[in-house]
Amino acid sequence: MANLTFIVFCPLVAALVIALLPRTFNVLFRLLALGATFLSLVGAVRVFLALEPGAAGLQFEQQASWIAALGIGYHVGVDGLNAGLLLMGALVAFAAVCVSREITERHQVYYVLLLLMAGGILGAFVAFDLFLFYVFHELALVPTFILIGLWGRGEDRNFATFQITLYLSLGALIALAGLIALYVLAGADTFNLPELTRHLAAQPLSARAQSVIFGLLLFGFGVLVSLWPFHTWAPTGYAAAPTAAAMLHAGVLKKFGLYGLIRVALPLLPEGARDWVNLLAWLALGNLLYCGLVAMRQRDLNLLIGNSSVAHMGFAFLGIASLSVVGVTGTVVVMIAHGLLAALSFAVSGYLHRNLGTVNLDQLGGLLRAMPFLGGVMVMAMFAGCGLPGFANFPGEALTLFGAWPAHRTVVILAAWGALVIAAVYMLRAVRALWHGPLPERWRDVRDARGAWVRLPFVLLLGALVIFGCAPRLLTDQIRPVVARLVEPGAKVGAATVLAEAAPAPRFTAQPPALPGQEVAW
Repeated sequence: MANLTFIVFCPLVAALVIALLPRTFNVLFRLLALGATFLSLVGAVRVFLALEPGAAGLQFEQQASWIAALGIGYHVGVDGLNAGLLLMGALVAFAAVCVSREITERHQVYYVLLLLMAGGILGAFVAFDLFLFYVFHELALVPTFILIGLWGRGEDRNFATFQITLYLSLGALIALAGLIALYVLAGADTFNLPELTRHLAAQPLSARAQSVIFGLLLFGFGVLVSLWPFHTWAPTGYAAAPTAAAMLHAGVLKKFGLYGLIRVALPLLPEGARDWVNLLAWLALGNLLYCGLVAMRQRDLNLLIGNSSVAHMGFAFLGIASLSVVGVTGTVVVMIAHGLLAALSFAVSGYLHRNLGTVNLDQLGGLLRAMPFLGGVMVMAMFAGCGLPGFANFPGEALTLFGAWPAHRTVVILAAWGALVIAAVYMLRAVRALWHGPLPERWRDVRDARGAWVRLPFVLLLGALVIFGCAPRLLTDQIRPVVARLVEPGAKVGAATVLAEAAPAPRFTAQPPALPGQEVAW
């Protein structure tokens, strides 16, 4: 079996096996889930290390016909753009299963849903057929609603389930409309992305058609990524979700929309991208400033992390709006770094909620004395959220700002201020409220995360953040060549337009016919 097929279908096969077992085998359900996600992680690490940076075409590719009449097939592969995302997704999936000890009922259904979510996420990142791309995303999305509805927490659980279902279903339908319109208007009779790319390079769509389809994909995928002002579902949904669901959705599944814009919209609709990037840059600023200010007012740790997660998506959108190789490369690095950071933050929050019964900052304090390991992990995660050098977020955010500077200078100045000031304020205030000050009497007997197995998910996620932060070229050397090919059509359109607008119109001075010995003035 090909490596990618093995990585994707390990969780899906394990979900099927668990569904067929008797419901009383709770320990076996967890072992199967751990084993399947661990095998996927090992496979993803092998693919990431074996990838040849800059190689033309896809690697570890596999194709098979599926619905030939509609041009739909099973087509998977990796290149520098999605290899890091695949690794990040597999790592978060394994960590999410590791922290699932909080589940005390309906174990069989829980692990089936969690593994379906993991398999759908991994499949979406390696699919190169647009129909398969969408199917894998829906396979991961639907279990999210059920996990929040059945194992969610808080008084607003039902409202959060309804809201997240409504928003994400609407966003997915808008994105689907854009993909269908692209398929129909292209006239290539195929959903195969490389073939569609070659066809549209030879016979591009009209500028108007590109603009309309890009708008559909931008707002459809934008809702899925929590683009401001369509973001309100995210903080409440994550606060109500069980820990593993919050880790997978906020950390990985939310990157599907960004990946779709980079992989599909930018290369296939370059003129449409140019029509929308200015608006996208200002909406990205809304993520950074508005959601950052909202995070400053939160007294619930989950809501603070949720709003912070939405704010960080502003950097990713700003990198896409730059239409530059530097900016879009930064976006991919931000996607990987934020996936690790969001998963780590929600894992710590989930541990606190399970052991303390609350994550209200007004009821906590001084926990670093009782929980030095977990406190150290959370403090470093919050430093990473501030964009501190040494963590993977820093190179990603820096690249997006540098990439966007030539085209969106005002937005970049405000975004940098929001990142450096607002994020630092709410992150450092949370550190003080949680971990410093006097330790309340009721928390003196609380237990820290003890044992190698309990600490493993935290160490893996934090270790990946530090490794990619100290050696970002492990990512950028793979990402940059692919991004250069994907954004080249849009960059050419933008450059041609800028030159046309900047060049002075030729000036001709009307003169009577020249007489012998006279010169004509031009």
